Amino acid sequence: MDQHHPADKTDRIGTERIGKLLVEFSVPAIIGMFVNAIYNIVDRIYVGQGVNPLGIAGITVAMPLMMVIQASSMLIGIGANSLFSIRLGQGRRNEVEKIMGHALTLLILIPGIVIAASFIFLDDIIAHVLGASDTVFPYTKEYLQIILYGGLFSAIGPGLNHFIRSDGHPRTSMVTQLIGAGINIILDPVFIFYFGWGIAGAAWATIISQFVSFIWVACYFNSKYTQLRFRMRYMKPELRLTASILAIGFAPFATQAVMSFVNVLLNHSLDSYGGDIAVSAMGIVYSIIIVFFMPLMGLNQGAQPIIGYNYGAKKYARVRKTYKWAVISATLFITFCFLLIQLFPKLFISLFSNKDGPLMDMGIYCLRVSTLMLPVVGFQVLTSNYFQAIGKALEGTILSLSRQLLLYVPLLIFLPSVFGLQGVFFAMPAADSGAVLLTACVMLGELKRLNRLIQGENSPATS
Repeated sequence: MDQHHPADKTDRIGTERIGKLLVEFSVPAIIGMFVNAIYNIVDRIYVGQGVNPLGIAGITVAMPLMMVIQASSMLIGIGANSLFSIRLGQGRRNEVEKIMGHALTLLILIPGIVIAASFIFLDDIIAHVLGASDTVFPYTKEYLQIILYGGLFSAIGPGLNHFIRSDGHPRTSMVTQLIGAGINIILDPVFIFYFGWGIAGAAWATIISQFVSFIWVACYFNSKYTQLRFRMRYMKPELRLTASILAIGFAPFATQAVMSFVNVLLNHSLDSYGGDIAVSAMGIVYSIIIVFFMPLMGLNQGAQPIIGYNYGAKKYARVRKTYKWAVISATLFITFCFLLIQLFPKLFISLFSNKDGPLMDMGIYCLRVSTLMLPVVGFQVLTSNYFQAIGKALEGTILSLSRQLLLYVPLLIFLPSVFGLQGVFFAMPAADSGAVLLTACVMLGELKRLNRLIQGENSPATS
């Protein structure tokens, strides 16, 4: 773990060069999130190679429920972490452990309720909510029954890992993700191929890796590398602080929850207009997109504590500079990914299914169409995160939801009714276009406000 005095690690966020800080905080987060993306799709890769396309469809159908659990973790983890960073920037260190204590309690309660309800109504959820066909149902149920056993660890570990990064230890935060991904990647082929457990082996590999990651996070907060501790006196939630955490965390929670709803709607549309092969193809495409999106999330996580700390410290020039460089970096990266996808789509699809046929053909077409607007998505994602980082929950929520709920859902309902399966595929780039335009309009006003604050600073910003 990083060996620096805790106060030094956080105070320098307000003084060191922005470029250096952004690299130091973002690169570990990008690596961690990239590996986490592999972590999330490795099950599909091994299932596609070791089981069959219906196995991929089974995991694809299961994903919305897993995303709801992740959303409940993000509600608390990101909301509390944003508040945590702002309080550090304001010099109110006496409040940060109270924020952490509330976060831990809420990370047990809220995801716990979701998981318990899922166990009780699992068959109905799979059949009537997730929309599994009769052929896919057994695969989805076998996978989810095991995944839910480790659901609480998958919520608490990532939720608390945000604090490690904002405590000034981005590399340690990255290791948390590397440990989980590494164990999952190792156990998957052992359980699926060697023991012959099939889709159940993929699920067991996932929950074991999540448990080990949770243990790592717990050890950090009982180590010499941080002064932060979880104390019982802060574990009883207070209404005002709980409300603040939930308000700030609502934007990423709503985004993830809406993505879960969108996935359900998408799976129903795919099944109606293209059958199980279409569900499998989109499952593969989503897995590929996640790989390229996770580094953007890593850049988000790296920029968030820098923006939050400096906004709390009223160093607005540093806030603007961090946002600027984060958006530029995101755009360059995602444009490079776009070119790779458009030039070599078969290379990516073949990771999941190396046989030519309907799945390969549909996967290539779906991948190219779904990513048409990818070069401008980085701006939209980073701008939504900016508002979350400065504690503006309403703006962050609207921008986060615009791409999925406000645009993608109506398009996903309307376009397939006119254009069939092609309408399902083209709904995503159409929604991306509208979300980018809305985000640009909102951010233009925010930049004007930020420029006025910079002009009113008492002393020149250090950057």
